[in-house]
Amino acid sequence: MNDVQIVIPTGDGRIYYDMTGTGSPCNGCSACCRHFRVSFYQGELDTQPGGLVPADMTTQITPFRACMKGTESGYDRCIALQPDGLCSIYEHRPSVCREFPVFLADGSLNPECVRLRIMHGIPAWEPNRETAEHATQRATVTEPL
Repeated sequence: MNDVQIVIPTGDGRIYYDMTGTGSPCNGCSACCRHFRVSFYQGELDTQPGGLVPADMTTQITPFRACMKGTESGYDRCIALQPDGLCSIYEHRPSVCREFPVFLADGSLNPECVRLRIMHGIPAWEPNRETAEHATQRATVTEPL
């Protein structure tokens, strides 16, 4: 079975999502990376204890918040978005990116994904059979971080 969206509960009650495999609707899309302002608490910066997000790829927007360069106003591409549509800092991406579910609990594609795909002229996602079977089941849950 293709594990497309992995659900990762965190120790503080939040949920992170990892998208894996070639059957992911994110492959070839990256509309969210070209649309939203990616802002988050500055404690996530790699200049802070335990932070992972590369500070040189961010802009400070308030004394306590930063955002990914390129997304300050929204509607523009994130600096971490590579030409192939993949994130150059995927393992170190901000929490706001980790918390965005592509699939909802019922297995349907997040309506925001559908809306952004239309807005950016990206064809509708057509799951292959293996991915469709997985999406209709509950997502894989891993141990809390």
